[in-house]
Amino acid sequence: MSYNVKSFDLFHQKSKNIPKVDGFDYIETIAPDVLLVQEYYQSSKIKLAFPYQYIKKRTVGGRFGMAIYSKFKIINKGSLDLKKTGNNIIYVDILKDQDTIRIYNLHLESLKIKPYEENFGEKDSKELIDRLSISFQKQAAQTVLFLAHEKKWNGKRIVGGDFNNTAYSWVYNQIASNKIDTFIAAGKGFGKTYSYFLPTRIDFILTDLKANISTFKTLDVNYSDHYPILTKVNWETEL
Repeated sequence: MSYNVKSFDLFHQKSKNIPKVDGFDYIETIAPDVLLVQEYYQSSKIKLAFPYQYIKKRTVGGRFGMAIYSKFKIINKGSLDLKKTGNNIIYVDILKDQDTIRIYNLHLESLKIKPYEENFGEKDSKELIDRLSISFQKQAAQTVLFLAHEKKWNGKRIVGGDFNNTAYSWVYNQIASNKIDTFIAAGKGFGKTYSYFLPTRIDFILTDLKANISTFKTLDVNYSDHYPILTKVNWETEL
């Protein structure tokens, strides 16, 4: 499961007409083997019962960051420590039976668009274009850095996270090259992962070409401005 939890700030439904449902309890009912979290926020309210975890904060002593939770033993972990950004890329190597699987959690540079607030007048449009240009350049640099790091790994892999860009982008096509997009393999519909009036898919789970994808689900819950995505991945036993 990959989930941009928006710092867990919406993990308690606030509507008086809806029974109070805890987002952490919801994740527990789904019971993913591995959970990738973007926009992690350290809190005493966090209830995620995984035996293994890797939490990488933006700063020493800070509360914001990214996390990977796993039911399988984590035998290696690391961070790409992206510069001049609040975003990052982290990874773990997990041990499942006799397999070592590398799992990347990506949170690429935000385009900083407020879809319900942007004013597209002439002045504001120029400011928006300038802002997007800077963000696209950062995303491209982060993608190049990721691909160079990933190239050093020859084993089984899963690449997930919030790419902050769509499946039509250069960023996605570079990262998804020679991989299976689990939504395309087993998903249905538009695969909308972001709360917007258009069917925007910016959260992804990709695997190497040898993987088998049996299911993919976009979970329609409103604990964040993103929807969690869930897939089931396995590999044939090598003789």
